[in-house]
Amino acid sequence: MTRTIIDVHVLQTVPPSNLNRDDTGSPKTAIYGGVRRARVSSQAWKRAVRLAFENHLDNSQLGERTKRVGEAVAARITALAPDLTDEAPELATAVLQAAGLLKKTKKDAKANTKAGESEYLLFLSHQQQDNLALEAVAADREGRAPDAATAKAAADTKHSVDIAMFGRMIADVSDMRVDAAVQVAHAISVHAVDNEFDYFTAVDDRKSDAEETGAGMIGTVEFNSSTLYRYATIDVDCLHRTLGDEVATRKAVEAFVMAFATSMPTGKRNTFANGTRPDAVMVRLRDSQPINLVGAFEEPVRDIGEASGRVALAAAALAAYTTEVEQAYRDEPVAAWITHVGPRTKALADLGTVLPLPNLVAAVGEAVAERLGARQ
Repeated sequence: MTRTIIDVHVLQTVPPSNLNRDDTGSPKTAIYGGVRRARVSSQAWKRAVRLAFENHLDNSQLGERTKRVGEAVAARITALAPDLTDEAPELATAVLQAAGLLKKTKKDAKANTKAGESEYLLFLSHQQQDNLALEAVAADREGRAPDAATAKAAADTKHSVDIAMFGRMIADVSDMRVDAAVQVAHAISVHAVDNEFDYFTAVDDRKSDAEETGAGMIGTVEFNSSTLYRYATIDVDCLHRTLGDEVATRKAVEAFVMAFATSMPTGKRNTFANGTRPDAVMVRLRDSQPINLVGAFEEPVRDIGEASGRVALAAAALAAYTTEVEQAYRDEPVAAWITHVGPRTKALADLGTVLPLPNLVAAVGEAVAERLGARQ
């Protein structure tokens, strides 16, 4: 069966920054091609995308990942039935237990968590929270316990865009799993990096006495700067199966492409103000399987001769490798679009239709809608 795969490739230069820290506070790195690269984890960028969705999608299309799920459902119970405000936490706990999302605690055991708080992060759409609240209120009005089948159905239908894209795994209820339609690679620099240290001092504003010299605080912040290769892919067919609607699927794809291109993890952003835009965005629609083109940078990009900077060299390497891979495997894309900034990335222009990013996003959405409609 012909598939619909959206591959998104991004080249983005980031100045001194610490986008994604490890357990010691250092910027994350990885060894690739025998040298150390700057790295931003897929988890960090997926969260940035989820936060950016708020600018592109209605709140009803989104979800929430939290341990404090009882609190979220209780707030909706209160909104539905203000007279049940006092009972709302207990009602929320009951309906979540009926759905299998919370374990029932023994009365004689000391509770390790707050009432209605799960042992792990739960990912529920806002519509699912609303429907759980509806069942909780209905059960109370009818003088019965929440119905297990109804509660479970409320938590396993009306999936949000972010759940459909990034998936959901509930350890205690394996049949409520949602397969992720999106894969996001760890972003890595196209060149070797060495982390650096910024030694800083903080001055005490009230220490003006000449006898009290010196800083009020000293410290260091580790950072690096890099040109990153970023990659993500959307399985449109999987996304459509979960969302069950062509219009919703198109909007989800458009929102993801825009959010992935323009979002940025927030690590140390107040210290470094590192909010750049990509140098180039390349989107390729495939009908076979996704193709990560990071192999273009297995040999790290290095300045050669009079050439300065890495963006032009990275764009040329990506363009050449893309053509080589697609010709070698006879796996040319169905369609392709490019957004690029200035002459440094013009090497990519021949690989697709060049458009400003908003127009690129719209073109991708139109192609997705056309392919979904053709299956009917």
